[in-house]
Amino acid sequence: MPNLPQIESQHATLTAWRQDLHQNPELLFDTHRTADLVAQRLREFGCDEVVTGIGRTGVVGVIKGRTQSSGKVIALRADMDALPIHEATGLPYASQIEGKMHACGHDGHTTMLLGGAQYLAATRNFDGTAVVIFQPAEEGGGGAKVMCDDGLMERFAIDEVYGMHNMPGMPLGDFAIKPGAFFAATDEFDITVHGRGGHAAKPDTTVDPTTTAAQLVLALQTIASRNADPMNPIVVSVTSFETASTAFNVIPPSVRIKGTVRTMDKATRELAERRIHELAEHLPVAFAATADIHYHRGYPVMANSPVETDFAAEIAREISSPDRVTTTAPAIMGGEDFAYMLEERPGAYILIGNGDTAMVHHPKYDFDDHALPIGASYWARLIEKRLPTNA
Repeated sequence: MPNLPQIESQHATLTAWRQDLHQNPELLFDTHRTADLVAQRLREFGCDEVVTGIGRTGVVGVIKGRTQSSGKVIALRADMDALPIHEATGLPYASQIEGKMHACGHDGHTTMLLGGAQYLAATRNFDGTAVVIFQPAEEGGGGAKVMCDDGLMERFAIDEVYGMHNMPGMPLGDFAIKPGAFFAATDEFDITVHGRGGHAAKPDTTVDPTTTAAQLVLALQTIASRNADPMNPIVVSVTSFETASTAFNVIPPSVRIKGTVRTMDKATRELAERRIHELAEHLPVAFAATADIHYHRGYPVMANSPVETDFAAEIAREISSPDRVTTTAPAIMGGEDFAYMLEERPGAYILIGNGDTAMVHHPKYDFDDHALPIGASYWARLIEKRLPTNA
């Protein structure tokens, strides 16, 4: 089954909506303009209820089907925020705000869900309730958790929740999904190694934190190579190394290193955190130095529910074709705060092809507007099939 004709006929409108959002990116929870536009359109569509301010700037629309005998409530989620990146695409609809860019396609995600909501509000060919969730602050702000903490699931009596993300390099019309752990837990560490600074020509009178921190950077790599089960994915990356000196002839009193840990299961996550603490506490002692460590747990592992994953793949096959949908997508070591919603309700997160463009979080990334009716049709059919009128 191809794109729904009613949605395909709105392609130009969807494109205009998406490009307007792209020109006006907003960060984290500061998505006021985007949220206002979303709420306005949901009201124009005739949603039964439009609620703003959930999760600070989140928006929720409620669309009731022709009948309510199933009693089921299915939620669909899109993220709205952009990234602090200077756009380098040179496109006519490039960001008009310096240093902000929709470099992850959330403008496309928001538009696809608006397209699906418009169709569902007009047709209502389902038995039950569809809830459309427009979430702020996916890019590091944990907006999904903030919305859940605001009582999102309970307030709207949500039974299942579904999400979607575009994937550059995957052909338009393709979908990819997998059951179980799909996106990684994302943790951060911040370690300051303390020594005793002095003249670089007299290192014997100092306790050099630079050499100590360098040894610690190497030791941290043994967590993946020598401590973790080689069958369980793990990434430990040091991404910053800063000294308190900018001179050629000064050994600094301290060095700060920062980095990220990505894991796909609870045991490996706990192992990594424990070993980072142990190495940071004990290795500097061998060099007469000390260290302070701050470890922050970020987004949890995003794990798809098996039954809902099978269903999402079935809908994707309808919209595309069986040979263009994979249910064995590789695990992704990036993070996704939709994980918080999947911890509260069963559901599934799927990838939709975005064709030949730069990878997400790149200044030359672009969302392909040809994907808009595909994603909107996926959302519409998911509700109609999950809440069939002959249930």
